[in-house]
Amino acid sequence: MLDITVHKIAQVVLMARELDRAEGELRAFIDRMTEEEQASLVAVMWIGRGSFEPEEIEEAKRTAYEEATTPCADYLIGTPHLSDHLENGLDALGLSAADDEDELIRGG
Repeated sequence: MLDITVHKIAQVVLMARELDRAEGELRAFIDRMTEEEQASLVAVMWIGRGSFEPEEIEEAKRTAYEEATTPCADYLIGTPHLSDHLENGLDALGLSAADDEDELIRGG
C-alpha cells in the first residue's frame, strides 16, 4: 500500500509541528527519501486533507509521482496543517503514527 514506513511519516509529523526550528532538518529528511517514499508521503497528506479517499491510495501515489513539478520538500513545507493532514491520512488508511511519535519524542 505505502512505499514509506509509518515511522518515517511520524518523523515528518514531529518535524512539521516544529517547523520554525526544524525546517532545515525536515527539508533534508524529505530530500533523502526515494521518489516512491515522497509520492507515498504526498498521497497520505492528500488523503488526510480530503483530496483523495483512502481506497484511492494507488491513484494518489501515481498522481503525486506524475505531477511532481516542484521539489517534494518545498511542496510539503508550503502546505498548511501538514502534520494534521498526515495524521488524518494515516487514520483514514487505518494506520497510526502515535506509538512511533511517542518513541521519537522519548528519543528511541
